[in-house]
Amino acid sequence: MLKLESVKVAYGAIQAVKGVSLEVRKGEVVTIIGANGAGKSTLLKSICGLEPVTEGRILIDGKDATNVPAHQRVGLGVAMSPEGRGVFADQTVRENLMLGAYSRRKDASAIEAAIEREFRRFPRLRERQDQLSGTLSGGEQQMLAIARALMSEPRLLLLDEPSLGLAPLIIKDIFNAIRQLRQSGLTILLVEQMAKQALGVADRAYVLETGHITLEGSGRELLDDPKVKAAYLGTH
Repeated sequence: MLKLESVKVAYGAIQAVKGVSLEVRKGEVVTIIGANGAGKSTLLKSICGLEPVTEGRILIDGKDATNVPAHQRVGLGVAMSPEGRGVFADQTVRENLMLGAYSRRKDASAIEAAIEREFRRFPRLRERQDQLSGTLSGGEQQMLAIARALMSEPRLLLLDEPSLGLAPLIIKDIFNAIRQLRQSGLTILLVEQMAKQALGVADRAYVLETGHITLEGSGRELLDDPKVKAAYLGTH
């Protein structure tokens, strides 16, 4: 579904991503863990076209998408729930969802069906559907950000720090939703600092450090890896 070949991304003279190669197979949940500043969010932005790649290639479903504009990557089946949620604060919950379906705007009945599907997935959004998104709690905004990304019917969902700043009970709800999406067959690339939860839901995982992949393996292998335990799980 996704393949990165020696991808580099720079901000001026600063090299944020330094030749990353990875792959995400159809139906997998793949997790990227790493410390703040490792380049995780930059890497996701490059995959959806929000940051230009200076070297290397991005293949989506076998097609070279390296220079495809971000709005056209939605048509290739890619959607992202961004770090910090990024909801449109002055729009209602329902309007945010409709904006997520912009690429399908000519099919009103399909959009309504998709909104209903997301309300079933996140019942709290149904209760808040006419409320301005800026007045929602952090957890509700995160649910909305994921639901909005799903409105475009993606085949590859990018999740950037979905647990950031949330209470433990809400984090549990978010990871339950990720498990349900996995069971539905959706392909997911997850960037997450809650390493234990992220590795627990992952088929495979990568460790990104200062722009480089330093470890890779199954979620279980990295959970049991002494280096990962020491650096990210708080145990030796």
